[in-house]
Amino acid sequence: MKKFLSALLLFTTVAVAAMAQQPKMPTPEELAKKNVDELETRLKLSSTQKSVIYNYAYNLAKEQIALGKKQQATGFNDEEISKLYRLNNETNKNIKAVLKPEQIAEFDKVIEDRLNGVDPTKKKKKKKKGEEEEKVVGIEGLKSGSGTP
Repeated sequence: MKKFLSALLLFTTVAVAAMAQQPKMPTPEELAKKNVDELETRLKLSSTQKSVIYNYAYNLAKEQIALGKKQQATGFNDEEISKLYRLNNETNKNIKAVLKPEQIAEFDKVIEDRLNGVDPTKKKKKKKKGEEEEKVVGIEGLKSGSGTP
């Protein structure tokens, strides 16, 4: 009986520890706020632009999280992914309608950076004059993640 109780206690402890280590899924509010904060710093948004863009970003984040939960429960669905891409494109179009022409160019750069996986919080390393970036090709480039296409 003592062995059973100690095994049960050990199992419970391991289960609780495993649950604590799982990353928390962000809320739509957190995702939208993070998105809008980045846009605000890079595009110099007015308060009106910020609130309108927040609404678009919040609606997109709600759909993204709902799709993520649905995929965890039922699996991958191409139709749902296509719907999310259409919503993302529509959201970007709506955001551009709110921006000034000079902001649109920077917004396009933000989108490109996101698609390329560029982290806006990291500073770029400046190259010295005449210095070229070393390109790693083949499987080594894929392993290191530093190769450019």
